[in-house]
Amino acid sequence: MIKKLGAVLPDLTPWRSSRDFRLLWVQGLVTYLGSVMALIALPLQIKELTGSPLAVGAMGAVELVPLVVFGLYGGALADAVDRRKVIVLTEAGLGLLAVVLLLNALLPHPMLWPLYVVAAGVAALAGLQRPALDSLLARIVPHDQLAAAAALNALRWQAGAIGGPALAGLVVAYAGNVPAYATTVVCFCASVLMCRRLSPVPPVEHAAKPSLRGIVEGARYAWSRPVLLGTYAVDLAAMIFAFPNTIFPFLADELDADWALGLMYSAGAVGSLLLSLTSGWVSRTQRHGLFVVFGATGWGLAMAAAGWASNVWLVLVFLGLAGAGDMLSGLGRSTIWNQTIPDRLRGRLAGIEVLSYSVGPQLGQVRAGAMAGWTGARPAIWSGGLACVAAVGLLTAALPKLVGYDARTDEDALRRAAEGTATAPDREDVGADR
Repeated sequence: MIKKLGAVLPDLTPWRSSRDFRLLWVQGLVTYLGSVMALIALPLQIKELTGSPLAVGAMGAVELVPLVVFGLYGGALADAVDRRKVIVLTEAGLGLLAVVLLLNALLPHPMLWPLYVVAAGVAALAGLQRPALDSLLARIVPHDQLAAAAALNALRWQAGAIGGPALAGLVVAYAGNVPAYATTVVCFCASVLMCRRLSPVPPVEHAAKPSLRGIVEGARYAWSRPVLLGTYAVDLAAMIFAFPNTIFPFLADELDADWALGLMYSAGAVGSLLLSLTSGWVSRTQRHGLFVVFGATGWGLAMAAAGWASNVWLVLVFLGLAGAGDMLSGLGRSTIWNQTIPDRLRGRLAGIEVLSYSVGPQLGQVRAGAMAGWTGARPAIWSGGLACVAAVGLLTAALPKLVGYDARTDEDALRRAAEGTATAPDREDVGADR
């Protein structure tokens, strides 16, 4: 019995063998706790200052351009400089922006414009940092432990995503914005100290300097691979049409359930965790393109049901199912990326991956906020879910190679396997990066 239980529990070997992995794991959990406090407090503060769903959704618009520009540049930077330095400096910058939020909240009459400035700054720094983080795992964990490390990272995110939003919702609802932002500042201070203890991670020998030419090289590679293009397109469609998180405060108002706001933010992570805990079959399946399509379709259908439901407990159940669908799609995307992308392009393609799973939610916030201002929160959610299903169907028809992807026959996957560079998924929060 003990042996059977040990076979399904997480493998802790990376935690024991790599000091840097332990530091990065704990740092990620601390950073997530601080970030989620601001993530919930910021749109709620804009709502309190303006009362406008459109003003809340506009936060996604101001984040979009910095995320695109700095996400692409961050990918090239990750291939060219010490990734540890990138992580430390961007983490410190995020902490300073949290200080700005705290100081503004302490004013007798908090101002609106600094909230948008901080949102844009966070998007820029996150764009710079994320490719460095995503391409770091293979440098700090032995090759034969990458799968176990990816599983531990996923569980870390899920634990934070379940408890963090619920805790943050309670802090914001009963203590206000100031304690929430103060918690964010403290968490980032602790995170910077841990990041400084990481070992240096210099670039590979003869690495090219960050340049537009290098970014274009990565983009051309992605564009020339229909399977990769399909993973990006499906994810963008799912997030643009069916990512309603920014209007959850208005949904809670319509359902007369302000107490459930934090649960709405964490319900998706519960669904992701349940799928993760029952995902032993994933490693025995080679048709990862189907994961992407079925997962995104399930996400859209569940979001449509969540918008249609008038009972808050049903809403939470459907949001959980949506999280499971997103997790399935994320596992497929991450596996395809790692099985097919050449190692020399890893940082630059990680920059494109940042756009794939970050730009979509930003545009989704704009769509959801504008739609909610016109129709109300619930119609904005269910109509977006149905639009997501339709878009995924059209993309599936237009990009049949995504559906037909099979790791046993795909040329790029076979080439990477022969080169010995195929790795387990290194995206820390597959399906949860929203």
